[in-house]
Amino acid sequence: MNRQPAVAGSFYPANPKQLHLMLEQFLNNAATDEKAPKAIIVPHAGYIYSGPIAASAYTRLKNAHAQITRVILIGPSHRVAFRGLAVSRAETFTTPLGRVLVDQAAVQAIVQLPFVEYIEQAHTYEHSLEVHLPFLQEVLDNFKIVPIVAGEASSEQVSQVLDALWGGDETLIVISSDLSHYHDYATAQQMDKSTSQVIEQLEYDRLTSESACGKVPVSGLLKLAQKKSLSVTNIDLRNSGDTAGDKSRVVGYGAYVIE
Repeated sequence: MNRQPAVAGSFYPANPKQLHLMLEQFLNNAATDEKAPKAIIVPHAGYIYSGPIAASAYTRLKNAHAQITRVILIGPSHRVAFRGLAVSRAETFTTPLGRVLVDQAAVQAIVQLPFVEYIEQAHTYEHSLEVHLPFLQEVLDNFKIVPIVAGEASSEQVSQVLDALWGGDETLIVISSDLSHYHDYATAQQMDKSTSQVIEQLEYDRLTSESACGKVPVSGLLKLAQKKSLSVTNIDLRNSGDTAGDKSRVVGYGAYVIE
């Protein structure tokens, strides 16, 4: 079974060459020599809006392109309401840049947990995972993914899954989340700045769905980061008014590294 792209041609170019050139430009503009983080929190909007912000985190993976062979990818559900966490039976996820293999053994391991189940419709049209795949294909060599869509789940449940899949240097964790939605530019800047402080201080229980649409996966990662004494650093904080939208009604985007 293969999961076909749902938002190619809308959120990002469907043409492989255009897509590659767009990603290359984002990543080159965000060039860095920093060492690769263990986990990143990155936004999931259309590339013209959030691509440059996501690239500031993805570019840090370049030096570990051969070392990272597995990516745990968790994003919020936008279309289907359900409890717990949803995995898929798909063996591959396809983008215009090619197919990405799913780590079947990892999926089978976590589906044993009572709050993890196979829910195909949670994956079919979900963009919060899909938009990250081309970035990963651009910066990494051979890797498999563990794609998880988060429904109504606790930070403890997400933290438990991440802990089970934590692995070593071969495993990267990618949490997909935008920040505030549809406020004016100044309000969004203020809200996102305070959300960013909450995230950097690992105060996972203070996050609301108003402050971050990926509140569920983000809070799970922060809970685990606290337990493992890791630090979270904001490396880019902008909104759609800074990139490609007007300033009257914006969506906030932040990029964070966890190490």
